Amino acid sequence: MLAFEHDVPQGSDAARAVWIVDDDRSIRWVLEKALAREDIPFRSFASAYEVLQALNTAEPRVLVSDVRMPGDSGLALLAAVKERWPHIPVIVMTAYSDLESAVQSFQGGAFEYLPKPFDVDHALALIRRAASESRAPSTAVTPSADTPEILGQATSMQEVFRAIGRLSQSNATVLITGESGTGKELVARALHRHSPRAAGPFVAINTAAIPKDLLESELFGHERGAFTGAQAQRRGRFEQAEGGTLFLDEIGDMPPDLQVRLLRVLADGEFYRVGGHAAQMANVRIIAATHQDLDARVRQGLFREDLLHRLNVVRLRLPPLRERVEDIAPLARHFLRRSAQELAVEPKALADSALDALRTFAFPGNVRQLQNICHWLTVMAPGQKIERADLPPEVRETAAANAAEPGWQVALDRELALTLARGERGVGNRLEKEFEKALIRRALLHTGGHRMEAAQWLGWGRNTLTRKIQELGMEAELRKG
Repeated sequence: MLAFEHDVPQGSDAARAVWIVDDDRSIRWVLEKALAREDIPFRSFASAYEVLQALNTAEPRVLVSDVRMPGDSGLALLAAVKERWPHIPVIVMTAYSDLESAVQSFQGGAFEYLPKPFDVDHALALIRRAASESRAPSTAVTPSADTPEILGQATSMQEVFRAIGRLSQSNATVLITGESGTGKELVARALHRHSPRAAGPFVAINTAAIPKDLLESELFGHERGAFTGAQAQRRGRFEQAEGGTLFLDEIGDMPPDLQVRLLRVLADGEFYRVGGHAAQMANVRIIAATHQDLDARVRQGLFREDLLHRLNVVRLRLPPLRERVEDIAPLARHFLRRSAQELAVEPKALADSALDALRTFAFPGNVRQLQNICHWLTVMAPGQKIERADLPPEVRETAAANAAEPGWQVALDRELALTLARGERGVGNRLEKEFEKALIRRALLHTGGHRMEAAQWLGWGRNTLTRKIQELGMEAELRKG
């Protein structure tokens, strides 16, 4: 454990305290108690102004700052600290978990981004790591005002936001996986807009939507007379994306011969137009996406393993909407507002009964399906308040069938039905483990990370909880939070 001593002179590095800035007294209190329990010195502040004044006479070892506060925001404080004291690690925390604050935090040089509510042990681990490491500041970049909005407070979406922030200074190839309708192109566009290539073009192509005979020309272009109907030279998507990003959607459906050509581009950085003999250099970043299991397609001989390795430099998994139940309400409100703007009408609101019904729906079409439902409701619902009876029939029927069952049983039954439909074997063993993981996560969140108390709430002994955490491989996850 990293030691923080109280009794050394104030000028010594070991005496520097952890500074906490948050206008919410309860958050300050929780962190103060946790730091005191670990014998780590601390100072607390209620505003960015107080911190900046204190920095004139002292420096923290680590600064932990909220984002939204009266006066200057935590992001403004981050920028000021990194300009004058770039060596001070800053941990940014917020209850308003969104892509913009995550990206701005990392681009502004934050050590880490900590969504609220957080696990106390995780917060302490971050503070210890921040105190023992030194980070060089990065240049803050103001995001584009027209960046597509990606909403998500679920833990799985926070991981996506964090990854976009981490990748904001990288040109690495990214493979995005997820079911249809989860927003893979939105994430690809966000990766581009928050990258060093943001000033270049973003060019997207759905490889499954273009006939095989035309796909090669679409990607690489063709020379005049290369085939019947090629009356002029044509630039392909690689040339159109020069200096920017090429998004290859549904890469799992690419024909085998084109997989070979794509592999050569990724390996050599050059390609030939159809019918051409002069090599063209490819200065593009590749972001690929698929709803398919590429590892399975490799085993089936449908996708090249060497191409998968080239694409799989960084892999991002987008969760299906059924794994993000807490995001359904904010997403629905967002889509209702947007539909109302498009149709120039007053936005409608969802009654609790309608929201409850939406939360029990499986959403096989994911976020795109929810968006379509909200547009349908804007047009079809008779009043300004949307009740359960106003919902589309498939949503109402699901809600009626699940009305008599507890919510967790509905969610479990829904996941089991979808998994069996996909043909997964051994599903009982997997779901049993996931159920126990969910119990442990929730109990630890409820107790602020205290394992003895969590075990008591679950009706287990501490040794049982420890054993299950080890058997389920949760130690690393719990250390990270």
